[in-house]
Amino acid sequence: MLTMNRRRFLGTSAAAGAALVGGLGRLPTAEAASAASQLTPGVPSGIASYVTMGTLPGKKPLIQLSDRPPNYEAPLEYFRTAITPNNEFFVRYHLAGIPEDIKAETYRLKVGGEGANGPIELTLDDIKKLPAIEVTAVNQCSGNRRGLSTPHVAGVEWGYGAMGCARWKGARLKDILAKAGIKKETIEISFNGAEGPVVEKTPDFIKSLPTWKAMDENTIVAYEMNGAPLPYFNGFPARLIVPGWTGTYWMKHLVEVNALTKPQGGFWMKPAYRIPVGEFPVVARFLTQEDATSTPITEIVVNSLITSHRDGAKVKRGKVTVSGLAWDGGYGIRTVDVSTDGGKTWVSAKLGQDHGRFAFRPWSFELNAKHGKNTVMVNATNRIGQTQTAKLLFNGAGYHNNVMQSITLVA
Repeated sequence: MLTMNRRRFLGTSAAAGAALVGGLGRLPTAEAASAASQLTPGVPSGIASYVTMGTLPGKKPLIQLSDRPPNYEAPLEYFRTAITPNNEFFVRYHLAGIPEDIKAETYRLKVGGEGANGPIELTLDDIKKLPAIEVTAVNQCSGNRRGLSTPHVAGVEWGYGAMGCARWKGARLKDILAKAGIKKETIEISFNGAEGPVVEKTPDFIKSLPTWKAMDENTIVAYEMNGAPLPYFNGFPARLIVPGWTGTYWMKHLVEVNALTKPQGGFWMKPAYRIPVGEFPVVARFLTQEDATSTPITEIVVNSLITSHRDGAKVKRGKVTVSGLAWDGGYGIRTVDVSTDGGKTWVSAKLGQDHGRFAFRPWSFELNAKHGKNTVMVNATNRIGQTQTAKLLFNGAGYHNNVMQSITLVA
């Protein structure tokens, strides 16, 4: 029997002696003081005054940016493998009303809406009886790297670590929708999770997808993550997986799916999670939600990250292996190029194992480190020719930061 009583689990699994803050554990003060060293260079300096390394049940220490709702970033060192272990995966919630008691055997998913032939209700076992697929995909918060915006913008000040890549197993959403029968008039599919507001005036977190994306064969309702049941803080017992699109659509603790014949009109579709029309080179657009000036954020832009070394790290002179990850919205990584002269010349890095077009792609480069400072800049290009930008494409929400990263290594 899979069950999770949040109070009981938190009480028995938190680190010994940790204080519970808003229901979540924190490491002792001496340990918390080291959290500032884990922050991404460039995030607002004030974060260091309150950030700590937080402990959640089933997780290694994560950078705790807030505890109500829980928003925990993965340190850079957790990205040295293409598949992010469950206990190193970041945690992102919009609302603090997280259910305290979730049981797999009493879980129900309601499917209906005016675009459906009729409402139905599925158990977790019902979902597991549908044909299962596994897709390896990056889950990246829409605001990943928001803290690096210049000037700084409001919101959770994420550095590099509001993302992770896992093997997700579940049933295709289109197979679940087929159980209810979807009318041809349906233009969007909306989603609601068990996460809810604690203040009555706060809008519930409800999202939608265009029907074509909801019906994509890779869009699934997952119940497993890396071969195990979903962790509680990553959506147990079932969550939506939308490969290639940012994490705002990846609804955790999924409890309701509705077929819509009119655009979903809630706060979390508009005004939230919008970008200026034409600002970014994205292919997939959400046209039923688009207006003259703004459009919903959709696919992940091509990006890369150096994970083997932190900026300013000391290395030995001679050959040094610099490595990291690259990813995009599902077109696949074609090349990763490295520059050691500030972008004047570029050399192709060696690509590692291909885990699928939605996954992290490892890369490595042999640097001949000379005495003193050595700069390393990285730039990924995907298979449709999209590449990273040299200058931030500023927007008020801090989305889509894919500026080419540059670090200095001291030999």
